Amino acid sequence: MYGAYQSLKFLFIAPLLLVFLFFVNLMTSPGDWWVQWAALGIGIAWVVSLLRVVRAVILLGGLAAFVAYLNRR
Repeated sequence: MYGAYQSLKFLFIAPLLLVFLFFVNLMTSPGDWWVQWAALGIGIAWVVSLLRVVRAVILLGGLAAFVAYLNRR
């Protein structure tokens, strides 16, 4: 479950990091948009993190449903 927590945290930190990198790029080299490559890499990592969180939520939801089913029997 530790990995899902880190993935959930990354879902909120990654956009803030991209905004920071955008402003660094804007102030240091406005004609050369290197931030697009950072956005590509962080975007791929963000999607992977999102899938990890969704998988954990589905797993926990299924486990909770199974426990509720067993308690009704």
